[in-house]
Amino acid sequence: MKVFLAGATGAIGRRLVPRLIERGHHVFGTVRSADNCAWLKAHGATPVVVDLLMPDAVRSAVLGCHPDAIIDEGTAFTGVRDLSNPDRGFAGTNLLRTKGTDALLAAARALGAPRFIAQSYTGWPNARTGAAVKTEEDPLDPHPLATMRSSLAAIQYLERTVVGAGGLVLRYGQFYGAPDDPLVAAVRQRRLPLVGRGGGVWSFVHLDDAADATVLALEHGGPGLYNIVDDEPARAREWLPVLASTLGAPRPHHVPRLLARLLAGEAPVMFMTEMRGASNAKAKRALGWTLHYPSWRDGFGAAYGPSAGAAPGPDRSPAGPRAAPIHGAS
Repeated sequence: MKVFLAGATGAIGRRLVPRLIERGHHVFGTVRSADNCAWLKAHGATPVVVDLLMPDAVRSAVLGCHPDAIIDEGTAFTGVRDLSNPDRGFAGTNLLRTKGTDALLAAARALGAPRFIAQSYTGWPNARTGAAVKTEEDPLDPHPLATMRSSLAAIQYLERTVVGAGGLVLRYGQFYGAPDDPLVAAVRQRRLPLVGRGGGVWSFVHLDDAADATVLALEHGGPGLYNIVDDEPARAREWLPVLASTLGAPRPHHVPRLLARLLAGEAPVMFMTEMRGASNAKAKRALGWTLHYPSWRDGFGAAYGPSAGAAPGPDRSPAGPRAAPIHGAS
């Protein structure tokens, strides 16, 4: 297929481009400036310089490429470090998930509605009540924090609009595997404490596994929502010490909820104490997706441990036996 890949040089885009090329697809990758064109050309893709927030330019770019499919991986997370007010930090991404999505879908309709896949997120958008692990059928948070309302509204808009147009939405979990991952930097610098009991449930996915799932979704996925996460949702008190140990970093600080709220705000406290994880059963069943790193335990070691770059395998787990599956909230 001819694939129009928006956000081709982002974290997931850089994993997708070589995979798509290897599968025989012709990739048109978007960039905002000519600075990233060389990387795309070196990997066999055709660069397209366009601002995804300019509808007329997007329409011209898409019609000029005449793709069989559009994959929207456009985000603006670069430089986001302060999570005390996510709506402020994610403002650029929220625009891409609304105005940018509209521009790409309008171009797709003008072209004759090619296959359309868009990036979303699972984790904090999930309702913070009930089961600790959510499926695609479960509702999103009906009462988001005041500092996250715009971000959740943008995600809901993207999902409703894309699925309504017959497209696929991939709800990626927490990415890891990038050498410049800000989460890793925070743990190394001991700036990510364990808050309260650390009962917030996180769902991770290695960037390589996320890219593989995206290729499968492109080639034979049906319309709808898919959680793209690994097999082991984990509470913060489980994964955070393991990541610190893998990095050779000091053990994370432990901070009471009230103090953490005063120092960092409501959102980081929620991430660590109330967040819900996600099930990948639908994606594995419907896409035939097999993960290289079924658990973050193996993936952390492969990405950041002494054996980084080695072939995946459970023997490298930095924390020994798996924790019991999560069934209820705490």
